[in-house]
Amino acid sequence: MRHERHAVIPANTAIQAGRTGTMDPGVGRDDVAWAALDATDTMLIRRLHGGFPLSEEPYAELAQEFGLSEDEVLRRLRRMLDDGVLSRFGPLFQIERAGGQFVLAAMQVPEDRFDAVADAVNALPEVAHNYRREHLFNMWFVLACTSPAQAAQACEDIEATTGLRVYAFPKEKEFFVELRLPI
Repeated sequence: MRHERHAVIPANTAIQAGRTGTMDPGVGRDDVAWAALDATDTMLIRRLHGGFPLSEEPYAELAQEFGLSEDEVLRRLRRMLDDGVLSRFGPLFQIERAGGQFVLAAMQVPEDRFDAVADAVNALPEVAHNYRREHLFNMWFVLACTSPAQAAQACEDIEATTGLRVYAFPKEKEFFVELRLPI
C-alpha cells in the first residue's frame, strides 16, 4: 500500500480500476485478473468503495467484518493492486487547500502511437488515471500535482516526450458526484 499499515484514512477513499482504459465496462482492463476475483474480493471492493473505516486499525476492523485475518485483507488488496484490478487505493483530498492542483488534460494521439503515448503519460507519478475516448481528443487523463507550477511542468514534460500538444483544463470548481460503478 502507499500508506502505513495502521493509518487513519478518510471515509471518501478512492478505489479505481484500470489505469488506462475506456469508460466501457470490460474494456481496457486485465480481464484475466478480474476473472480471478472471488466473492470475498468483490465484497471487499464494494465495502471499501467510498467507505474506509475511520479507526486506529482499519484493516483489522475490515478483517473482523469479513471473517478474515488482517494479513489476508492486506494480501488481497496488494494482489488486486499488483494485478492491475485496482490502480489506486487511497484517500481523496481537496488538493487545492494544500496549494496543489488537479488538471483534466486531453490529447489528440495518432492511433498507431496510442499505446506508446499512453505508456509515456502513465509513467509520470502525477497521472492519476488515463482513459481512451472515441473522439478527436482520444486520450484524457488527470494530473494531481502539488502546485500549479508542477502541473504546468508535467504538461510540458508530456509534450516534450511525446511531441504532442496537451490541452490542460485546471479544476476551477469542486463538485461532489459520488460515482459508484457496478463491480
